[in-house]
Amino acid sequence: MKPLFLLFLWVSFLSFSQEKYPKNYFQNPLDIPLELSGTFGELRSNHFHAGLDIKTQGKVGFKVFAVADGYISRIKVQQYGYGKTIYITHPNGYTSVYGHLSKFNTKIDAYVKRIQYKKENYETGNIFPKKEAFILKKGQIIAFSGDTGGSGGPHLHFEIRNTKSEHVINPMLFGISIPDSKLPTIQSLLGYPLSEDARINQQNNSHKISIKHMGNGKYIADRVTASGTIGFGVHVFDRLDNAWNKNGIYSLEMLVNGKRHYYHDVSTFSFAESKYLNLLIDYSYYKKYKRRIQKTFKENKNELSIYKDLINNGKINIKSGFNYSIEIIAKDIVGNTSSVKIPVIGKKSNAVFKKQKDTTAYKIIADNFQKFKKENVTIAFPKNTFYQDIYLDFKVDSGVAKVHTPSIPLNKSYTLTFNVSKYTAQEKEQLYIANTEYAKYPRYVNTRKKDTTFYTTTKTLGKYTLKIDTLKPDVKILYIYNKQWITSAKTLKVKVSDVDSGIKNWRATIDDSWVLMQYNHKKGVLTYNFSDKILVGSKHIFKIVLSDNVGNTTERSITFFKKQTK
Repeated sequence: MKPLFLLFLWVSFLSFSQEKYPKNYFQNPLDIPLELSGTFGELRSNHFHAGLDIKTQGKVGFKVFAVADGYISRIKVQQYGYGKTIYITHPNGYTSVYGHLSKFNTKIDAYVKRIQYKKENYETGNIFPKKEAFILKKGQIIAFSGDTGGSGGPHLHFEIRNTKSEHVINPMLFGISIPDSKLPTIQSLLGYPLSEDARINQQNNSHKISIKHMGNGKYIADRVTASGTIGFGVHVFDRLDNAWNKNGIYSLEMLVNGKRHYYHDVSTFSFAESKYLNLLIDYSYYKKYKRRIQKTFKENKNELSIYKDLINNGKINIKSGFNYSIEIIAKDIVGNTSSVKIPVIGKKSNAVFKKQKDTTAYKIIADNFQKFKKENVTIAFPKNTFYQDIYLDFKVDSGVAKVHTPSIPLNKSYTLTFNVSKYTAQEKEQLYIANTEYAKYPRYVNTRKKDTTFYTTTKTLGKYTLKIDTLKPDVKILYIYNKQWITSAKTLKVKVSDVDSGIKNWRATIDDSWVLMQYNHKKGVLTYNFSDKILVGSKHIFKIVLSDNVGNTTERSITFFKKQTK
């Protein structure tokens, strides 16, 4: 009975792990040929890409369709992130998400604007309409594609989520088809000595291993001598037909002497675990070279759920006198495959090139709360801010606090505090904390002010200092001049900028009544649409007040004439 029971468990597990998603339930969200600029699970800054980025031919305004019957369960408008976004809940247990929209359909747009005008704010936060408010049929127009939020150009961000768990799922598993006959490209291979006694090619530090492309997705690495516990990592990308974008792969596998030691794929994941991408990749290598090396071994604190069939967490124990055939296999979601073979000879050696040891006065014990002070700067790290114990480089020089280097990923935010008791009350008003890792481009960080201390919380190591912003934001009303008739104008635009702490907020009115202005932060332009409301009379006064992050304000006003519109 026991062998049969174990067989039953194995079959059940296999069926569960190969969960089938409905292939013909969802239609395409756009009615143009689908080309992608971003694939599901791509490695982004501090997270996996949670959907498909569908190209819109460099333009905005394409019709966006409900991919299946359902109802709008959430709407969100935000300056960054997904911009204007719609969430549709479907009766089959999934939710579809549509981001970076330029505008909603007429009914949804009127509903959202009522909320924006009531709150007197462009950003709405999450809106949860009543279920019966927006019942949709498959193929119904819900919005138009755009470039709002943190978009890098016109496209539609499209997701499918499990409604109950909120886990995102690769939309291509539901039958969305994108032409793809191209093999993944393996650009580089790195070796990692993982134990104190480990050596790779007489080195105990990570380093590149030369590879050669033999054609048809087959690569071969130079012969490696090694000992101890080692691991590997690859820089790999994929391309789709009709596009030159470097996209992410679907799965990565490693065989040792023909047996699987490592495997992960990006079929589904939760947002909560996405931050552990920083442990999947060689984070310090990325910060230095801007290339993401995917490790084929799992770090101890890595809680990603994407791994399957790991042996020793993908770490390889190399014994002297034995030969090893190691193969790393990269696939895209349609099965196009590339692989690199690594011949390894087990051979003990003394390290010629040794890893430099960290030794500073500031040792971090990851499991402990720790606080350090130097001159006017205090740093405080909660328990488990770091994934492992480290020696921290902490210096204060000419008012600049150096908190290590931004080459280590953090699990939590830490607090950075400056004592500002030497500054006058006026100076404190215009003072803020800036990240100066790039000295020419200091970046404002959220500064919380107390009487004698200013502090910020951040997950970024690096250089910080106090800066004073005495300059007011710049505001220029575009295309119209004072006392002009603009009867045919559909919009009113304002160019805004701030060279120091950056723009924080704005308030615009026409005839002392608040009006909604949408901010395109990429172009620095605020836009008001005259169709939002009926203007009474012909003479009107437009006024805008713009503030930066320390409270410097600029006010502009203009009188214009426009006939009453209906």
